[in-house]
Amino acid sequence: MNVAEQLVQQLIDAGVRRIYGIVGDSLNPIVDAVRKTGGSAKGGIDWVHVRHEEAAAFAASAEAQLTGELAVCAGSCGPGNMHLINGLYDAYRSGAPVLAIASHIPSVQIGSDFFQETHPDRLFEGCSDYCELIQSPEQAPRVINSAIRHAAALKSVSVITISQDVSDKKATAPAPAYVPARRPVLEPNAEDLAQLAKLLNDAKKVAIFAGIGVEGAHDQVLALADKLKAPIGHSLRGKDFIQYDNPFDVGMTGLLGYGAAAEGMNDADVLLLLGTDFPYNQFLPDTLTVQVDSHAEKLGRRTDVSFPVQADVKALVEALLPLVRQHDEKFLKATVKRHAKIMKAPVGSYTRNVEHMKPIHPEYVAHTLNEVADKDAIFTADTGMCNVWTARYIDPLGTRRLIGSFKHGSMANALPMAVGAQVSHPGRQVISVSGDGGLSMMLGELVTARMHNLPVKVIVFNNSTLGMVKLEQFVGGLPDFGTDVHDVNYAGVAQAMGFHAQRVDDPKDVHQALTDALRADGPALVEVLTDPNALSLPPEIKGEMLVGFATAMSKVVLNRGAGEVVSMATSNMRNIPRP
Repeated sequence: MNVAEQLVQQLIDAGVRRIYGIVGDSLNPIVDAVRKTGGSAKGGIDWVHVRHEEAAAFAASAEAQLTGELAVCAGSCGPGNMHLINGLYDAYRSGAPVLAIASHIPSVQIGSDFFQETHPDRLFEGCSDYCELIQSPEQAPRVINSAIRHAAALKSVSVITISQDVSDKKATAPAPAYVPARRPVLEPNAEDLAQLAKLLNDAKKVAIFAGIGVEGAHDQVLALADKLKAPIGHSLRGKDFIQYDNPFDVGMTGLLGYGAAAEGMNDADVLLLLGTDFPYNQFLPDTLTVQVDSHAEKLGRRTDVSFPVQADVKALVEALLPLVRQHDEKFLKATVKRHAKIMKAPVGSYTRNVEHMKPIHPEYVAHTLNEVADKDAIFTADTGMCNVWTARYIDPLGTRRLIGSFKHGSMANALPMAVGAQVSHPGRQVISVSGDGGLSMMLGELVTARMHNLPVKVIVFNNSTLGMVKLEQFVGGLPDFGTDVHDVNYAGVAQAMGFHAQRVDDPKDVHQALTDALRADGPALVEVLTDPNALSLPPEIKGEMLVGFATAMSKVVLNRGAGEVVSMATSNMRNIPRP
């Protein structure tokens, strides 16, 4: 056994069943070791050949986020492994257990400015919790074991760098036995628990804002909300785990948000942050705040926290429930009523009586996709407007998943994430909600889906513009510039690659086109030509935003005429929040 074969065996022992990547000279010993395993069907490892290493890292990130288990990607020396870095940053910030194999130039050439020389052991330090160079066969198995342990235990990224000549050498040291460790339950401090119960019992109006840390605690958090009569808002990453079957739901805050979450938090006496590291402090109110998180280093780094509690959310809530009194429901009723009104008017307006309205409203497409998709579908969303439409119109149901580059905010993540989701969940419907900008950036991964005959469904919202960037420019008081892109027939491109594909420009064809694509064998793509002037307006519009819009619109009028402004107003006026 050589070092490469030992490495692959250690991955198999840790439960890894595939590696995403592109083969290359410095990776050859490892690729050959994968070949010798016979693939996952024989208890070995599959090589999932992608078209860009960035896609390999995104695919691994998606698999790890959905399974909670270790996923692996690889890149050859120099440019090959450098392409991994964007997807690895996404995995790192998303808390996805991913191991990256970065092969290196010949060990004797390191430090000589050799062809394709970089220093992966330095380059990846910013997006990993473990990043080490393997320099000898004796060292290799312990570094590999440590890399696996770090990624799995910390739910983070590990990177191992290894030269081809080292991976080709005979293995001389035994590999440590790998037995997975169970994660402990982090119980709250008894003194914190007593003080928190008193604080909540003394409060008249409590609001809850939940993040991804409420995973597995849905019923407990709802029981607490029922006692406190507290409305529950959520972050985008928390949506999957708290929104479904939730009579206390008041939506999401932030620039992508909807509903009454922002107003509910502002009106509360006490804000209870549960398992969220929501980064936009401008959307968090200046009110007495309690933050509960299993990671103490995250407490208070976004907003002033009067009462920090380090604990698992489920453990904290279960211990807290017997200690809190039943609250009056006046605040809850008012907030839920306000939320229902907002959902019926601004958010719901684009999905009613729009079957014959051109250009096609993107909200209508997302609403229809929500209706026809499987009850356990996995959605991957491109950054930008696709984040908005999926956040507002895709129902999680407790059985679906929605993932994206929600903390890293990278373009072009949806399609490669869908590849990782489909490979690791062959029996599930996987839907990539892609913008034309994101899809065009990683267009080659359509080839990956076709090559592996993955039944990925790609829904392309083609507005021929970078919609979120346009909105950001308007909010900043700038006219839109550089946001429009050349119209491309993506359905035609996909069809040429062997996809079931359809281009839709009439709203009455949307339902059937989506239904046909979701039922199609193998990969399918539906390209919908949507209104380029449809913008996502935040649930809470502040004075500086209005000033920015007004300034930007005046510049648009001066430079391009009033017609474009009128067209934009016509497209968005029904989506303006009403008092």
